[in-house]
Amino acid sequence: MKISQGEINDLPDRSSYQGDRQTCQASYHVRENCTFEGAMFALVPIVDAAHVIHGPSGCTINCWHNGASLSSGSMLYQVRFTTDMDESDIIFGGAKKLYKAILEIERRYKPSAVFVYSTCVSALIGDDLDGACKAASEQTRIPVISVDSPGFFGSKHLGIRLAAEALLEKVIGTAEPSSTTPYDINLIGEYNIAGGMWNIVPILERLGIKVLAKITGDARYKEICYAHRAKLNVISCGSGWLKMARKMEERFGIPYIEASFYGVENVNKSLRDIAAKLNDPGLQERTENLILQETAAIDKNLAPYRTYFQDKRIVIYPQGAKSWSIISVLLKLGVEVIAIAHQKVSQEDKARTRELLGKDSIILEQEYSQEILQIIQKSKADMFIASDRYQEVALTATIPFFNISRAFYQSYESYAGILEVARELYKTFTNPIWKQVRKFAPWEGRKGKEE
Repeated sequence: MKISQGEINDLPDRSSYQGDRQTCQASYHVRENCTFEGAMFALVPIVDAAHVIHGPSGCTINCWHNGASLSSGSMLYQVRFTTDMDESDIIFGGAKKLYKAILEIERRYKPSAVFVYSTCVSALIGDDLDGACKAASEQTRIPVISVDSPGFFGSKHLGIRLAAEALLEKVIGTAEPSSTTPYDINLIGEYNIAGGMWNIVPILERLGIKVLAKITGDARYKEICYAHRAKLNVISCGSGWLKMARKMEERFGIPYIEASFYGVENVNKSLRDIAAKLNDPGLQERTENLILQETAAIDKNLAPYRTYFQDKRIVIYPQGAKSWSIISVLLKLGVEVIAIAHQKVSQEDKARTRELLGKDSIILEQEYSQEILQIIQKSKADMFIASDRYQEVALTATIPFFNISRAFYQSYESYAGILEVARELYKTFTNPIWKQVRKFAPWEGRKGKEE
């Protein structure tokens, strides 16, 4: 699918929603200036498809972050295929090489579909991706989808939007489901990072809601093909997917809502919004009953942690939606939260901070570790929460450090994720290593700082 500069400019840059979803994507360690990375990030979680990078082998390093997206079935999506374009391909063209690569992948791996991603090099020399993909599809008799997303087009978010456009134009609507119900929804923008999808789907199933298509976490290619038969699109991380949702509403009559599954209040609101949009009184009643049960269970399970954390003071450097989930848990535990942020933080993050904490963040002029350390020492904080790049600050301050980046390996979504946050915070706080950190070396002849 070729896209003109005018069409690129026409793509919306931001969601109208002023909440968690604006910063979801930025929470991952991906450079923000590459469209190719965004497209790979969005589509690689389709687990039974092969994903081919038509470009130099070096481009494969830009998409290894998708390893945090988990699968309940095929592991084919974890393999990084590349045509490994070299000088001769740049001179003579690489379309034929791409065609042969697709045929070999189909022969050896039997994918349900193949996604082919253009890169800066293949786009600059004008390789005919569409032609090669069409010829390979006719030969292999499986769908081969070209994604026109060279890195120089723009940002990662643009790549996600272009990936969504490719799904809408080339995949959605090409098959029919075996059966449908009045409670079928599509869950869009959830990539199943650390298995987060598996915390969300069981809650929906308890309400009788069926996730017809997952776009794209732990998805199978075929389910995306019949996503047009859903009754509602639920966008959980939506700045890159809104245009697709709007077009699906125009084309198929499917309404959409934006939701967040981080934090108790957000989960409760999202479930209520889904039930209200499906417009079934029985479903709304079941939803209220489930919310009562789950919130009561959370309050009960958080009680032991609340006793321990009461009156603790924690400094947090919020980065993305998972940060807000952590903050909401801290507030439930009775912790005094001190949020700091860089001066370039988005207005949405500032608004979210005010909503949760009733005050603004401490705004840093520059992201200097020394400045953060001074804030920690001045506030007499008991813990520092940030990404792993700031771990040294906590070690210098000799206080426990909680790594937000561990969200790659721990799911903090839905009700189960809330309890997971509390458990991880407690384990970090009570780790015996911190007593050792505060002690002087034996040859210094002093008993320790803690005394």
